[in-house]
Amino acid sequence: MTASNLLEFVRYALCSALALAIDFALYLLALRMGQAVPVAAALGFSVGLMTSYVLSVRWVFLQRRILDRRQELLVFCTVGVAGLLLTQLLLWLLVQRAAMRPEWAKLPTAVLVFMFNFSVRKALLFASLPLRKIRYEN
Repeated sequence: MTASNLLEFVRYALCSALALAIDFALYLLALRMGQAVPVAAALGFSVGLMTSYVLSVRWVFLQRRILDRRQELLVFCTVGVAGLLLTQLLLWLLVQRAAMRPEWAKLPTAVLVFMFNFSVRKALLFASLPLRKIRYEN
């Protein structure tokens, strides 16, 4: 791993920790307000996703593959939705099948989804070679 990749990984971990704290706080709040686990998870994950995007493009990643911000956000969110689906699957398995408390099930789920999100986003969005150099003008 190069020094710049390590720096990005550490910064992404810090941003993800903040996004996870926001995600987890909203998840717990929604559970306490009587929401079902999938609804609580989706709410927390969505706000965490936007936090992660803003910090990723402003502070974490040094390179960009997609120069059009709208396309970049679309791909970033698509990866986030895939992460959300993975989150839902893992929470279902841990809560329903493994009888783990929802609060505890969120922790291993978050670690696995973090690794998934970083790897896919780095490969698709924030590597050194542009996939598209087209800028869409309004």
